[in-house]
This record gives sequence, C-alpha cells and structure tokens, in this order.
Amino acid sequence: MKIVVGLGNPGKKYERTRHNAGFLAIDELARNARIELGLEKCHALLGKGVLGTEKVVLAKPQTYMNDSGRSVAALLKDAYATASELIVLHDELDLAAGTVRVKTGGGHGGHNGLRSLIEFLGTADFVRVRIGIGRPVPGMDTADYVLSPFFAEEREAAAAAITNAAEAVRVIVAHGITKAMNQFNQK
Repeated sequence: MKIVVGLGNPGKKYERTRHNAGFLAIDELARNARIELGLEKCHALLGKGVLGTEKVVLAKPQTYMNDSGRSVAALLKDAYATASELIVLHDELDLAAGTVRVKTGGGHGGHNGLRSLIEFLGTADFVRVRIGIGRPVPGMDTADYVLSPFFAEEREAAAAAITNAAEAVRVIVAHGITKAMNQFNQK
C-alpha cells in the first residue's frame, strides 16, 4: 500500500494558493481515480482506493503546512506503513511554475511542510513529487507569495503541473520511482 500525501493548508482562504499545489494534485488524483476524500482521520481528509493494482490512501493533512508531520506520522502508524511507502506532493519555489520533478530523499530546502515531515518521521527518505511555483518577484515577501494565487499568466502552466503531478504518482505506483524520474525529470 502507498500513502500519498498532498501538502497544503485547509480552508477556503488557502484553497487556490501556490502553497496548496499538493492539495490540488491530490484532488486531481482522487477525481481521476474516483476516490472520495470523505474520511477524517489522523488530522487529515482521506480517501482509500486503488491506483492500477496498488491500494492507496490519499491524504490532505488538516494541521496546516507547518505541522504536516504530525498528521503524516499518525497516518503511517495507523496504516502500519513506513516512510518507504510514502509519496509526498508539495510546492517547490526552486522550480519554475508548471514544472514537475520526482525525487527521493534530500533535505527540506526551507520548506516548512517538509521540515515538519522530516522532524516527525525521523527520516527524509520518502518519495517527493515537487510542483514548481517559481520564485517571487523582487521585493515580494516569500510567505506572501506562496500564500497567494497563481498570476493569470501562470494559471495554464500551473494547471498542467497539477495534472502532471497526479500522473507522476500513477507512474510511481505502477512502475516505480526510476521510471517516474526518467519521465518527469527531463529538462
């Protein structure tokens, strides 16, 4: 079983923001796989189903970004799963808007959601699907930037990235991380 977690912040105020790219990708994945995100457990909205032939749990932690690790650690414990069965979808400042990259392990790179996961799980060795949101314009505060919606000229690329991130998860589950990296990490 794979535990697939999208990072973001709950509530209407945040739902279309850059920082919620992970939530948006989970919504896309759930919609395409016909998995309802109706269960509330472990401080998260959950949906259980199948991607290809693999059982999955899709989750959107409701603890807010900076405390995501608390929810994810509880999810793994509840499912008797380890970090090796975890796939995390998250926004990434260091990638241009519309870009998707797949990796395993690494640091948190200043991302507070990843920092929380690493702290609570005691490891950074989990699969990540990184959804590019680009950097703020000079003079704009980074926190304000990630908590704002995509600019009009970015929306098409952002929507494509959300779709590609969901597809990356399907490839990881069906064919493994190497195939996904080869497909999505092309320059």
